[in-house]
Amino acid sequence: MGSSGACGRGGSGSLSSSYGRGSGGGFSVGSFTGGLGGCIGGAVGGSVGLWGFGGGIGSAVGGFGGAVGGGDAGILPADEKTTMQDLNSRLASYLDKVQKLEKENTDLETKIRDWYDRQGPKNVKKDYSCYYDTIEDLKNQIVQITVENNKILVDIDNSRMTMDDFRVKFEMEQSLRQAVEADINGLRKVLDDLTMQKSDLEMQCESLQEELVALKKNHEEEMSQLCGQSTGDVNVEMNATPGVDLTKILNEMREDYEKLSAKNRSDIEQQYETQMRQIEQEVMTCSQEVESSNKEVTKLRHTVQELEIELQSQFSMKSALEKSLEDTENRYSGQLQQIKGQISILEGQLTDIRAEIECQNQEYSLLLSTKMRLEQEIKTYCSLLEG
Repeated sequence: MGSSGACGRGGSGSLSSSYGRGSGGGFSVGSFTGGLGGCIGGAVGGSVGLWGFGGGIGSAVGGFGGAVGGGDAGILPADEKTTMQDLNSRLASYLDKVQKLEKENTDLETKIRDWYDRQGPKNVKKDYSCYYDTIEDLKNQIVQITVENNKILVDIDNSRMTMDDFRVKFEMEQSLRQAVEADINGLRKVLDDLTMQKSDLEMQCESLQEELVALKKNHEEEMSQLCGQSTGDVNVEMNATPGVDLTKILNEMREDYEKLSAKNRSDIEQQYETQMRQIEQEVMTCSQEVESSNKEVTKLRHTVQELEIELQSQFSMKSALEKSLEDTENRYSGQLQQIKGQISILEGQLTDIRAEIECQNQEYSLLLSTKMRLEQEIKTYCSLLEG
């Protein structure tokens, strides 16, 4: 089975001649068998569960068998022969265990190699490579959705700022409208006052005209009375100084009254015309201002209506964008949860694989330490066999 190495040099000679060179020619069978039995027992006891090292062990044990089996049987006593037979049987059982361990070692190496081929790091990449495209697509979708979400948020902010600007403009226009309405109300009061003044002046003018008519009537009555008195047939002869000409005086008085009446009439008419022109000018000015104010109010109303319509459209757009954002978040949140679940499952599998690899590494370290200990014991056994 093994080659006759250092321990097989005595295969053709006697046991005493083969192992007596290192001790000056003497050989103690009792001590040798006791130490050899302890060595073999320790080696066999420590070799359980180890990986096989058949080459070195077979060489050492084969050499020992050659040395023991090739010796002269007549040299050793009967009890020593029994001891050597016991050693040979123990060596045979040891070799059987070594072969069994080698076979188990080969099976374990095959299983470990198969396991690494199936679940090793290289194969993990191959197993997960089918998910890379999906993950990359989902990442791109997430980035695109994030960009779209940011754009929507920017649009919402812009819409909010525009809405605030429109609100400020609306408030300004509303304040201007209130100011214009207040001015219009004030002008209406002025117009009412002017209308009342006009009515008062018309009433005064009518009263003056009535007074003028009454004065004319009284004057005509007085004139008719005076004329009736002067046209009577009264002949009075008096020797006195010439009196005053009543007709002349009356004519002068009539002329004075007429002049005074004409002057009063012209003054009143002039004053009336002046006031009427002023009132008409003021009324025209007020009418123009009222008309311009009405036009401005109409324009402001149109502007307010347009702003309200645009504000409603902005609100509708905002609601639509918020709903679209919510739908997008709801639609992709489920996909993200599924991806997170798959990632969690894969991480759990990876953790299990790492734990199994760690366990295999621990077993391998244990087997390696046992192998090194067995090799050390075999070296000790060989050194004992060589003397």
